[in-house]
Amino acid sequence: MINTPHEVIEITKGMALKKYNTTFGKLVILGILAGFYIGMGGVLSSLAGAGVGGIAETNPILPKLISGATFPLGLMLIILVGGELFTGNNANLIPATIQGEIPKTYFLKNWIIIFISNFIGLIIFDYIFVYHSGIMQSEPYASYITKLAEYKTHLPWHQVFIRGIGANWLVCLAVWLGLSSQTMLGRLAGLWWPVMAFVVMGFEHSIANMFYIPTGIFHGANVTWTAFFVDNLIPATLGNIVGGAIFVGGVYGFLYGSKKK
Repeated sequence: MINTPHEVIEITKGMALKKYNTTFGKLVILGILAGFYIGMGGVLSSLAGAGVGGIAETNPILPKLISGATFPLGLMLIILVGGELFTGNNANLIPATIQGEIPKTYFLKNWIIIFISNFIGLIIFDYIFVYHSGIMQSEPYASYITKLAEYKTHLPWHQVFIRGIGANWLVCLAVWLGLSSQTMLGRLAGLWWPVMAFVVMGFEHSIANMFYIPTGIFHGANVTWTAFFVDNLIPATLGNIVGGAIFVGGVYGFLYGSKKK
């Protein structure tokens, strides 16, 4: 059984209203939890991708496929267990906003709270559960995460922005697919495919990069915190907003949403 596109929009509007009625403290906790979960997906995908070893030299797509196949753990946990993800909310809050079912400016307040909370959760996870646990200090894992952080912060600004659009377009479509299914297996499959795809394609997801780049910095990458924020996080975030709010929430809210009576 599946929910129709119209029914998915109605579900997102119910989710938006629930978020609006959630207290600030609970939103912060849910945002931090989502940061933890994305970190879990990030470290799993890093270990899996780096573990391919020399095979990657002749099969460069292989580590991307393995990383992509394992990274969706984070979004699965957020959607099925509970959490507030900035990039998912880029789309989820828009149909209810444009149809006047929540205050017009609430989405901005929510985005700011959840973005900061996601960052707090990821930095805690990076520093304690990855860096101080030592699970990525040996080779090839340390080199993998430092090179990845350096690569992401040396991309041209406009490329990061465009890749950010692609990343959250796919992530929010994953959320939509997850909501379209009424079974656990269907929801997992819907969440998995688009997220796997954005990782393999090399798109830039701001919240995922809150794991990859700080973890690389902690392990000795030649990257400054300023470079992380200015050269990657800002353009990736702006691109994510476009990809989620316009390409998914805005478009499908317009196509399938019913106006408030």
